[in-house]
Amino acid sequence: MAAAELPDCELSLSLVSDRAIRALNRTYRGIDSPTDVLSFSQIEQAGAASANPHDVTNNPGLTLGDVVISIDTALAQARELRTAPTARIRRLLIHGFLHLLGYDHERSSAEARKMFARERALANKIGKPRSAPTRRKTVARRKVARRRKSV
Repeated sequence: MAAAELPDCELSLSLVSDRAIRALNRTYRGIDSPTDVLSFSQIEQAGAASANPHDVTNNPGLTLGDVVISIDTALAQARELRTAPTARIRRLLIHGFLHLLGYDHERSSAEARKMFARERALANKIGKPRSAPTRRKTVARRKVARRRKSV
């Protein structure tokens, strides 16, 4: 939150099973399968939405919303990507957090570029993963990205 210059805002984080996230995905997105991360923004309900949702300002106690991460999927992706589980969960948290702020990689390729650039910038600001990506990791990440069905 501090890295995004929103240190006084709040969000809820839930780490759940594939079974639990599948039920949420089915209920809220009509997709009957597990996913890695879901986000439920509360910014609009708080009246904090601006003309540009990427411009949320730091307001003490402002609840941004809920991020739900499937620990089962995150661990499987970490194995596939050959990265530390903590690094994968951190990346999914950043991804879900950006969705709370209004970023949406499914809206257009331009939005996807903006979102993933911001995701990389926040990840770099927080700290580098333990190991540098290898060609094998890059290929695995592309496979995960193609299969990803996050909000």
